[in-house]
Amino acid sequence: MPTQLLPPSSALTRAAEVQAHRRLSPALLNHSYRTFAFGAALGALENLVFDRELLFAAALLHDVGLPTAVRQVDLTLGSARVARDVAEDVGLSSAATETIRSAITLHYSPNVTLAAGPVAYLLSAGAAVDVVGLRSWRLPPELLASVVAQHPRLGFKREFSAAFRTEAARVPHGRARFLRSYGAFDLAIKLAPFTG
Repeated sequence: MPTQLLPPSSALTRAAEVQAHRRLSPALLNHSYRTFAFGAALGALENLVFDRELLFAAALLHDVGLPTAVRQVDLTLGSARVARDVAEDVGLSSAATETIRSAITLHYSPNVTLAAGPVAYLLSAGAAVDVVGLRSWRLPPELLASVVAQHPRLGFKREFSAAFRTEAARVPHGRARFLRSYGAFDLAIKLAPFTG
């Protein structure tokens, strides 16, 4: 795997990994690692300058609110709260903390652009590669295969679809409900160019 796709090591990334390992199932944890790798690969492809530590922390924490989402609270808000706590625990600056929180909050809004910042853009793009295959055709097949081999899918499509249905039911006016109702999201997940 190219070195730019390897996780960076810092107090922030280690703390993010601890929380992700604690809160996520193996399938969702591996999705988080793949989200970072695919986002970083797209960033390299587009010659973007971005903070790899912030992208990694955001990727590892972007779905931690999903398994424990509570009624009427968007999963991204729960995930962003955990990210804020991790950032504060390691003494991250307020600007860097806000970068992570904003990226997580936006990550499954339709059409997150570079105007939202490179970390938000690449987090959304990396997650979209893994969940629905969006832009996967821009990445070399051997890179996709290498990332999936290192972080296997473990039935991710089935588990994520079920978790997203639960999120849509718990937050009836949220983005998950919108994507399921108007974006054919379940079908898009099923048709993503990955097995499992």
